Amino acid sequence: MATDYDAPRVTESDEPDTSLEQLTASRKDTQSPVVDVEDTDTAESFELPGADLSGEQADEFTCTSCFLVHHRSRLADPAQLICRDCT
Repeated sequence: MATDYDAPRVTESDEPDTSLEQLTASRKDTQSPVVDVEDTDTAESFELPGADLSGEQADEFTCTSCFLVHHRSRLADPAQLICRDCT
């Protein structure tokens, strides 16, 4: 016998047990009008493991043109801190 896989499947769990009015009433009872937000739920409180966010290393610089961090060997203009790719 061929099976129509596009036909919706109805099981006993799909049958509604409660009426729309009962669902609406229970939904209003469980919702709270007040949003509970803590001061510690900001992104600033998270630290990346192993990340050094204090600045560049001694042998690195940030290009003032492309804003990428490069090794000092890629420095093209020490006066303006521009990398070789941007010159």
